[in-house]
This record gives sequence, structure tokens and C-alpha cells, in this order.
Amino acid sequence: ALVARRLTVSTAESCTGGMVAASLVDYPGISECLYEAHVTYANEAKVKYCGVKPETLAAFGAVSEQTAFEMASGLNRWLRERSGADIAVATTGIAGPGGGTKEKPVGLVYVACADRHGVTVERLQLGGGRARVRRLATLKALDMVRRAAIRG
Repeated sequence: ALVARRLTVSTAESCTGGMVAASLVDYPGISECLYEAHVTYANEAKVKYCGVKPETLAAFGAVSEQTAFEMASGLNRWLRERSGADIAVATTGIAGPGGGTKEKPVGLVYVACADRHGVTVERLQLGGGRARVRRLATLKALDMVRRAAIRG
């Protein structure tokens, strides 16, 4: 859909560690569409490249709906101002096996997608180990990009 509609996309990934961008790169012709990809694993990178506010990270943490929203909307806004990218997608979560808490268990992932229609954030609670959490989060991100591309 991206290639057919000549839309551009950018990614900001935390828990997926570049898997979304790598999956896009597997598709022939994506060089016309993939503008930029960032692995923003550290909080500092989320602030620097995605416009996440330090106050948001302090109040809600890196794995939160608010952070995912700011990652996608900040990256989208930044890229639209400088490049005209059409769609931005962001992932943040706890892939495990460690790092989870009662409030934020392993497998909690937020995926956000921003386009000219706004920002959509989806909360996922995934299981099955680190590799499965990352793979399913990647598939959700790709599906959200696909839906945004179809919407145009």
C-alpha cells in the first residue's frame, strides 16, 4: 500500500529494536517509501529524536500510552516539518524476560501510528517469551502502517 500510494514512512522503535524497519526493507520497492528509522531504546533517544517530553517519561515511564503517543506524534511532526513523511510508527514495551512489574508486566507493549488523520495508540499484552513479544509487536506496527496507508 505504501509503494502503490507513494507514501513515506518513518519508524521509532524501542522494544522491537529495528524489526519494523527491517520488515519493511524486506519488501521490494520500499526504498521509495522508507524515509528514516530510529531505534530509540534509551529514554534520551526518545527525547532527542521523537520529541518525548522528559516530564512524560518521569510521570508515566517509557512503557506507557503517553510515551508511545509522543513518540509517534513527535517523530511524525518532526519528519513532516523537515521531509514531508506521511506516516510514522512507534513501539515501546517490555519484551522480557525481566523488567516487568505488577503494574507493567512483561509483554506490555504500546504501538502508535501517526498520519495526517491523527495518532492512534494500541495497548497490547503479549505472552510467549521475548522473541514472540517482539515479533507480534512488529506485526501490529506493520498492520497499523498498512491501515494508515490504505486510508491515505
